[in-house]
Amino acid sequence: MSHIFPLPSDLPEFLSPYLPKSVEAKPFVTLTYAQSLDSKIAAKPGTRTAISHLETKTMTHYLRSVHDGILIGSGTVLADDPGLNCRFKENGNINTPRPIILDPSFKWDYKGSKLELLVSRNESLKPWIIINDDSNDNIKEKIQYVENSGGRIIKIARNSDGKIKWEDILKTLHRLRIKSLMIEGGAKIINDLLERDDLVNSLIVTIGPTFLGQQGVDVSPLELVKLENTQWWTGTQDVILAANLQHN
Repeated sequence: MSHIFPLPSDLPEFLSPYLPKSVEAKPFVTLTYAQSLDSKIAAKPGTRTAISHLETKTMTHYLRSVHDGILIGSGTVLADDPGLNCRFKENGNINTPRPIILDPSFKWDYKGSKLELLVSRNESLKPWIIINDDSNDNIKEKIQYVENSGGRIIKIARNSDGKIKWEDILKTLHRLRIKSLMIEGGAKIINDLLERDDLVNSLIVTIGPTFLGQQGVDVSPLELVKLENTQWWTGTQDVILAANLQHN
């Protein structure tokens, strides 16, 4: 396992008010991502774009270490092929959260992925994949491969709009003993959840000193969203905003 940049000594105290606490009926949800000054998370759709400094990348691994699960969407897993592991050590120990992929149509393939490689090295946990409960027969082989590899397929019904409700996702994960969940993207998930003050407990945003331009992938809610309990941390290159979504 590769080493990571040291965590700035004042970051744990700064983040402490926004870290998981006990929440009834659903997981404690932390929405976190890195963006440019013009509110973009990638230079183009489907591409991976480096925004964060090494020290704020380490913060991401620190945050992972204090959550039970990490959730990303199908667009992010297809674009980035992420490891979804934790490399932050505390007292020589690593607390690895459960990788959870929200992929209703099951477009991603676990077989041959970076995550599968890390699992084979005992550097990550086997994934849980959330799909529609009416998924077609074309994905049967993918389902069998994940389940035979020790992963879990979670089938959740769509609502009348043809989407899986966040309430159903969180309720299901809570029942499976995911008491705290770190949601890292992508853009559609971030935009959805920025408007859900009833579901998101903490917002932690890394802002890098760059503009990605008008071709970039925006993150912005449809309606006005105000924040409260805001704090700012300034690092070598980036700033971090930690806040709560203001209840409407």
